[in-house]
Amino acid sequence: MLKKISPWLYIAPAFVIIFCFRFLPILISFIISFYSWSMTGIGSFVGFLNYSKLFCDIEFWKSMLNTFYLVIFVVPLVIVFSLSFAVLLNNIKALKSFFRTVYFVPYVTSLVALSIVWKIIFNQQQGLANSFLSIFGVEPLKWLGESRGIFTMLFSSFGVDIPSALGGPSLALFSIILVTVWKSIGYNTVIYLAGLQNISRSLYEAAEIDGASKLRQFWKITLPLVTPTTFYVLMMTTIVTFQVFSQVYLMTGPPIGGPAGTTKVIVYYIFEQGFGETQNLAFASAAALVLFVVILLFTLLQKRLEKKVHY
Repeated sequence: MLKKISPWLYIAPAFVIIFCFRFLPILISFIISFYSWSMTGIGSFVGFLNYSKLFCDIEFWKSMLNTFYLVIFVVPLVIVFSLSFAVLLNNIKALKSFFRTVYFVPYVTSLVALSIVWKIIFNQQQGLANSFLSIFGVEPLKWLGESRGIFTMLFSSFGVDIPSALGGPSLALFSIILVTVWKSIGYNTVIYLAGLQNISRSLYEAAEIDGASKLRQFWKITLPLVTPTTFYVLMMTTIVTFQVFSQVYLMTGPPIGGPAGTTKVIVYYIFEQGFGETQNLAFASAAALVLFVVILLFTLLQKRLEKKVHY
């Protein structure tokens, strides 16, 4: 009897933690979203009223658009830079451990500390970012205080006006994107390094004998055989990016989330609804459930790409 239940006893502690801190909050949040529930206590059952109000809220759709901008920029940039740095580090012979540590340090450093440092770097008057641009004769940018889209700013410098809908993320949000990419690269570079080291050297030796260049070896050997790692990085980076909050709050935080609300992402919107002036936990729970469904749909969509993974 003990042999039959012993495996369950081993997984019980992890199951209890996951159930209490993952599944149970999701279930409670789902229930709360159908009530008029605030910090003052439980209200009456309102059905889908919170969801109907949510989908009619312009701020909700703006925050979703900002979040999609974040995901669209961060995920590809993280994959490209992480793989590129991993390939370079994999070919380094001396001080390999030192360089790996240097790349990994931003990931393990406190996000609060990093956000404050980057906020100082992006300071309009005395920040290092504008000091660096001044070397090339570029006018100081507002960075975290600029609400115009980066494409709008780029084309306007050439005297071309484009519709605001095509302006892209604001410069303030793009600053958040740069910080998010910079912090994420270290972890994913180490993951890619592990994937690269699983590729047999004999494949590269055979390619060299056949006269394949380094670039052709990368496209025909490295890129296909590292697809399992890319698939993992793609899924995890997407999920994590949808939940970005700390750097937005600390760098462009209250009261509205950056200039004209252009850095207000969906998690910031949920926080504002649940713990701001309104303290409407039911409305915030409804928004959180919508975010959960969006992340789930993206995950299922990405799972369809698994058929192209070379295990």
